Amino acid sequence: MASDIEIKSFLRKIIENRAEEKSSSWLGQKAEQTESSSSNSTFFLAFSQASRFFKKENLELSTEEKDQARNLAPGFDPSHWDLLQTARTCLLLHFPQEKEKWFTAINQLFETGDMYEQQALYAALPVMPFQEELLSRAIDGCRTNMTLIFDAIALNNPFPAKYFPEANWNQLVLKSIFMQRPLYRIQRLDERRNPALADIASDFAHERWAAGRDVMPELWRLVVPFINEKFVADLKKVLASNAQLEVEAGLLALYGCESEVAKQLLQGHNEEVMAIEYGEITWEKIGRDFQEKKA
Repeated sequence: MASDIEIKSFLRKIIENRAEEKSSSWLGQKAEQTESSSSNSTFFLAFSQASRFFKKENLELSTEEKDQARNLAPGFDPSHWDLLQTARTCLLLHFPQEKEKWFTAINQLFETGDMYEQQALYAALPVMPFQEELLSRAIDGCRTNMTLIFDAIALNNPFPAKYFPEANWNQLVLKSIFMQRPLYRIQRLDERRNPALADIASDFAHERWAAGRDVMPELWRLVVPFINEKFVADLKKVLASNAQLEVEAGLLALYGCESEVAKQLLQGHNEEVMAIEYGEITWEKIGRDFQEKKA
């Protein structure tokens, strides 16, 4: 990971290119005070007051800026951040990194911050110091039912894939399914698929079917490396669906499997298979289409 100086410089440049001059000046002043003050209250006050100077407007990063972010820290992706989040993260990185003092301040923010303050904190995990010691905090954060906070941890964030043990990772993915969040935005999802998660996904699908409810199409991405008789039976049911997105998901899952049974099930779906081969049907497209349909 790049130095905190480089990350702070990147975030300040992002802000300066988008915010009003008076807001950028305020942030610069408060960042300096945060670094030099012996009192935590200066930082807490600035962290709270940032909402007066910065709006919740998406950054809409350029391709170059996204590349710069990834070069600063593996998987770092602030493309879904807003100006307020970015300003708060900048303040956070200016807080002196004396371990005991740092954890005292950060833990207080996690425990007392409002929804948007917690969103900024969890989304900033990949650029925070002492990351391994923040694991329990991130796991605890996943228990929330507030979509804004859950998304900050689960989506576009490299922290869970890097640090979560398998059981906690599986819980995060299952909760994403339960909350119908876009799985394609979970970093390194394919890399961290595992047999236990595939079984959990299948069991969840059976519960939905038993209740007469639809199944999130992206769910079938989780079973691809572990296709067996149980999952083949599931995917046969998916292919019989009247919902095109579900059929596409079933076919895409089978396409990623090398078994003869999978190849046989693909027969008769030449048009969709060709679309898969040309990259017109992907997990990301299925995820995006599902979210648009759900909205």
